[in-house]
Amino acid sequence: MSAGERLVPDRLIEQACGLAGKDDFGEDQTWRDGLERLVHDLINEARLSDLGVEIAAADVLMALANRLHITGWRSAHPEVAEQQICQPIVIVGQPRTGTTILYDLLAQDPQLRPPLTWEVDRPFPVPDPATYRTDPRIAETQASIDLAEQLMPGFQTFHPMGALVGQECVRMTAGQFCSMIFSVQYRLPNYYKWLLYDADHREAYRYHRKFLQHLQSGVSGQWLLKSPAHLWQLDLLVREYPDALIVQTHRDPLNVISSVSALTAHLRRMASDDPGIQEAAAQSREEIVVGLEREMKFRDSGALPPGRVVDVRFADFMRDPFATIRDIYDKLDRELPASTEQRMRDYLASHPGDGGGSRYTWADTGLDAAAVRDQVAAYQDRYGVPTETLK
Repeated sequence: MSAGERLVPDRLIEQACGLAGKDDFGEDQTWRDGLERLVHDLINEARLSDLGVEIAAADVLMALANRLHITGWRSAHPEVAEQQICQPIVIVGQPRTGTTILYDLLAQDPQLRPPLTWEVDRPFPVPDPATYRTDPRIAETQASIDLAEQLMPGFQTFHPMGALVGQECVRMTAGQFCSMIFSVQYRLPNYYKWLLYDADHREAYRYHRKFLQHLQSGVSGQWLLKSPAHLWQLDLLVREYPDALIVQTHRDPLNVISSVSALTAHLRRMASDDPGIQEAAAQSREEIVVGLEREMKFRDSGALPPGRVVDVRFADFMRDPFATIRDIYDKLDRELPASTEQRMRDYLASHPGDGGGSRYTWADTGLDAAAVRDQVAAYQDRYGVPTETLK
């Protein structure tokens, strides 16, 4: 079946209702605009293979079905809407700046509550404390991850994932169809521009809150969250969560761009025979430059008190991760028990990484290094980010 036949919004909505056994998406209908834009680009711009059409349809159906389940649970249990999200710790920063390993290490703290991949992908029924590490959905989710690795060998090397590993916020906002997860996984030139410049992300953050309330109605805790996409909408993140504690990571944006471009091109191979690394690089450059400019402007506004944000340089973190973590805890006025630090050390010892340097080069991007360096100079000066040798 062609993309135009398979990816019809009304047909996908009808199919999702059948899968979920529900048809109430809630009063807010703003998600439909994002869905229409996403599907248009999937059909006309994404260069989907036959397999890619089915993968894209499955992604859309999962987002729709999850929205139906969350809305249904909320309707049956109105007290969920009264739950508070208190002082979430949110890791932001450019992609490929150590956010994932920092997230995974902090997630070893039993006092923190990351949203795990299995419960984000399959949030209904709500997680149960008694079966939180044994729920059958864990195996189902892990099987999907393993299948993706078979279809796209090497992705786990780029970006390790697991059913019991913390998931990024963009996976939750997929249900609003206003999420960078789609424009990374697929070639969507119109959709990513809309996300970056024109989309109203306020409803995406409201839906994000609903998702967290849904999950914590089963298993509670202080949220530990992560997504580089928050950098683009830091003002709206703080508006939705006024007491959020922000950890921002920093690294030379040029090596970030080349790394993200390689990751994006590799990821898009699962759904397209023509992923285009230079197109991915052009998109990454624009998103990163705009994101850094926005976050500096927001922080200059004074809307985020200095005591609520911790800056982490990638080079410092790589050199001594536990000095960085202790500094984060100190600045967030949290205790780091010896037992928690040991859990983190054990995790790091079993997940050493491979450095990643051989997987990408600046030359692959087709970008002018001097021109990009000039665009990010103010950011590097502001945060004291060292210029790295281009790979």
